[in-house]
Amino acid sequence: MIPAGLSLEQAPPFGVPLRFFLTAPWFLVLAALLILWQGPGIFASRWSPATLALTHLLTLGFMAQVMIGALLQMLPVVVGVVVPRPRLTAALIHIPLTLGTLALSAGLWVGLPPVFRLATWLLGLAFGVALTAIHIALWRAPVASGTVVTLRCALTGLLATVGLGLWLSGFFGWGWRLPVLAVANLHAGWGLLGWTVLLVAGVAYQVVPMFQITPPYPPRFVGAFALLVSGLLVAWSLLLAGGWETAARLAASGLAVATASFAGITLYLLAQRRRKIGDASLNYWRLSLISLLAAAGLWLWAQASPARAQAPQIELALGILMIAGFALGVINGMMYKIVPFLAWFHLQAQLFGRIKVPNMKQLLPDAAIRRQWWAYLAALLLLLAAVLYPSLFSVPAALALGVTGAWLGFNLTQVGLAYRRLSRAAEPAPDPSSAGV
Repeated sequence: MIPAGLSLEQAPPFGVPLRFFLTAPWFLVLAALLILWQGPGIFASRWSPATLALTHLLTLGFMAQVMIGALLQMLPVVVGVVVPRPRLTAALIHIPLTLGTLALSAGLWVGLPPVFRLATWLLGLAFGVALTAIHIALWRAPVASGTVVTLRCALTGLLATVGLGLWLSGFFGWGWRLPVLAVANLHAGWGLLGWTVLLVAGVAYQVVPMFQITPPYPPRFVGAFALLVSGLLVAWSLLLAGGWETAARLAASGLAVATASFAGITLYLLAQRRRKIGDASLNYWRLSLISLLAAAGLWLWAQASPARAQAPQIELALGILMIAGFALGVINGMMYKIVPFLAWFHLQAQLFGRIKVPNMKQLLPDAAIRRQWWAYLAALLLLLAAVLYPSLFSVPAALALGVTGAWLGFNLTQVGLAYRRLSRAAEPAPDPSSAGV
């Protein structure tokens, strides 16, 4: 049963989002290899070159790949607007995003300005196409629902994140003089809250009730959350730029409370699931939301003491909770629902009445998801442990992260291969009489 409001007839070809989804997991493997190569020193500070490279392998290579792919799929289905020429648009985003992420991470790691300049042009192209195509589509939406408003705010957050990133590229690639630490903090804040949290919220408003069979989100919360977060981010940025640090911390505290409220409401809705049969992807959602709550609580606790707020271990733990805990967890959970669903839907459209199409659990069994879940849980816990005891836990954390990414990639690839096999099996055989002599 397809929920009311979804327009699946306008869905783009399966290959449009799938190319992003199949690329992303292997950036987790690259991140793991970087940790192994660099050793325990990568957990010394968020500002070290290797740590910055690692961060962007995760945020651009994994998170941005999946989030943009999901948007290209969701806009026609949920919002009812079509991204123009979806195959070409996807290629113009996917290829430079993949190459640009590799170049940026290498440039940050080894400190070569020419490599950084190449990354700037590639990523500028990728995000320029993405922002233009998606913004045009979003502002053509016939109805400004809570989901549409949230996605518009998330795209504005991405625009701010990219703009601040390009500003920082002037420092790394061309030697511009600018307040690097302040701009980097703004870049991280807009990227994690204005882009990631808001996009996850906009997607969750649809996929949590649809796939987890929960009550809908409260309409007042849906209408207010994105506007509140965006307003607090603007206030925080202006106060930070103006040097009003105490007021900026108050605005940031409001952001922590707001994001915690989203996590709390979503956990409550998941507890109200009407389907009592176990769901393998539910573990990812719950751990992701618990990580978001933990990050908000840790940030608020750290602000009570200037020494705690500036401690490298606190900064690293916050980053791991937000990126490896919240973002990677929820993205894992979403992909395990979205990819089999899209494969099933497109096969139904192509093969209806011709062959029996396997259901979602046949395309991707729960057992495969649960096994990878344990690898992901181990990776998150070991990464957090490595913040405190890097010499002891950095290698196990890297191995667990690499296994997580490879296993996720394998599971999703199996769905893609099953889709291709069934599509080809149902193609009519060539007529021998029409062949040339």
